[in-house]
Amino acid sequence: MVREHVYARGIRDPRVIDAMLRVPRHLFIGRDAGIEAYADHSYPIGFRQTMSQPYMVAYLCEELRLNGEERVLEIGTGSGYHAAVLANLCREVCTIERVPELADRARTLLRDLLVTNVAVHHGDGARGWNEGMFDRVLLTAAARHVPRALLGQVADGGFLIGPVIRSDDPEHKQEVVRLTRRGGKFDVERLIECSFVPLVRDAKPGTRRVANRKRNPAGTRA
Repeated sequence: MVREHVYARGIRDPRVIDAMLRVPRHLFIGRDAGIEAYADHSYPIGFRQTMSQPYMVAYLCEELRLNGEERVLEIGTGSGYHAAVLANLCREVCTIERVPELADRARTLLRDLLVTNVAVHHGDGARGWNEGMFDRVLLTAAARHVPRALLGQVADGGFLIGPVIRSDDPEHKQEVVRLTRRGGKFDVERLIECSFVPLVRDAKPGTRRVANRKRNPAGTRA
């Protein structure tokens, strides 16, 4: 998986590659998927949610630009696989999942795998964690507009990265964006096209539109 779907597609950060090698992906699917657990496509995990394809997990981890000291907030725990990979790359991961069954399953599996620097919370991810600031915020579901509550938890010099649904596209295509905080403003980068399940919210908190800035035309799927 790592050789064919991660390294061969351009992922070069040795820490990301090592983290992908360390985490047993098949354990997070919740059933015996055989070799399909390591194929380069998303995989259903129930409750209309999916585990992202290996390449997209590696891509987002590389684009997070982690050196091991960061505090990361993940929105959308899902199976817990992405959080387990991140646990090898940063100091602390706080991850939020709105489906209680998925949150419980991920929490149990991470505990059984002796992953000690990940905290799993059940709740509405669009509202954030509300316990301090984060060096990185990662969306693992596509938002129509980036929740302002999440931008408010990005530390100065840090950034939020994840998929958004393009409001200017009639086909509602998605792309990964990075919003870097510079004091009271955010610089916007448009990276690659993607396909994620939509971000589901329990309410409608404040949002921020993503303006057109810079785009990397390469494409991939979650």
